[in-house]
Amino acid sequence: MALNLSGIIGNSPALKEVFAILAKVAPTDSTVLVTGESGTGKELLVRALHRNSKRKEKPFVPVNCGAIPKELLESELFGHEKGAFTHAVRSRPGRFELADGGTIFLDEIGEMDLSLQVKILRVLQEKEIERVGGTSIKKVDVRIVAATNRDLEVEVAAGRFREDLFYRLNVIPMHLPPLRERGGDVLLLAKHFLGRFSEDKDMEQLRIQSDAADMLVSYTWPGNVRELENFMERMCILCDDDEIVPDDLPEKIWKDVGKEPKKKVAELMQPVGFNWPTLSDMEEQGANGLKDFLEKVEDRLMIEALEKAGGVKNKAAELLGVKRTTLIEKIKKRNLEV
Repeated sequence: MALNLSGIIGNSPALKEVFAILAKVAPTDSTVLVTGESGTGKELLVRALHRNSKRKEKPFVPVNCGAIPKELLESELFGHEKGAFTHAVRSRPGRFELADGGTIFLDEIGEMDLSLQVKILRVLQEKEIERVGGTSIKKVDVRIVAATNRDLEVEVAAGRFREDLFYRLNVIPMHLPPLRERGGDVLLLAKHFLGRFSEDKDMEQLRIQSDAADMLVSYTWPGNVRELENFMERMCILCDDDEIVPDDLPEKIWKDVGKEPKKKVAELMQPVGFNWPTLSDMEEQGANGLKDFLEKVEDRLMIEALEKAGGVKNKAAELLGVKRTTLIEKIKKRNLEV
């Protein structure tokens, strides 16, 4: 049976090795530990595991262990009884109960507190849970899949992660390679993101000139697929022409691939000083009237301010001379990312 790999894009040898393991592991109930750098798409892989398993018709319940405060995580995972703590006005099932029959995904499990790791170990061994403030044991039938961007063996050696839990989770290890090891997948993903953002913004899809494509493939992408996705959205907003060329790429990409950035010939020929935009500028940008053109200008200024401020919105708002709440509202409304 063909794998359902919806959402995962790539055909590099490194990714095909992952798919080969996925095909063998997905139909089983074995516990899986997915490792990989931040931004590589670990949740997409885990969702593929679930979609290709015998549990695919049952719930898939993700839990970000690093995003929930440790004092609340136990209740989130195991549920609580009425009166178990302040504000517990009614009984509430936890994520393990909600995932009964299906798959629970414990993302960023390396961030989990040691005291809670013991209880996860019990679920793995006994397939049972106890709600916070409860006295009865509940059986749960769940497949546990965990993921982390940490080296758990190092965490075990440092005393920050239980050794017994590590070995119970690491029955089937799956490592998702970083984007820099996936070769041509960079361009496949880049074109996919360009197509999506172009459609969202109702504009013609940008092409990638061959020299620029070579530089994108050579770049190390420390933020992996997430960084590439955000960068392609930025290109859709900032690129002046219908093709991405090397001069459109930021200085950090030039330096990372061992080259010095060059100025555009047009920029070198421009006179020093400010040039007011003209009607021809508005036409060249394909703006639908003055309001649309001014919004495009505003978008560029906001992105430039955010980049100059290192993503700190307070500082960016100061540079633009607007309130922070105004800037945040515009960023959300126009789906801008830096």
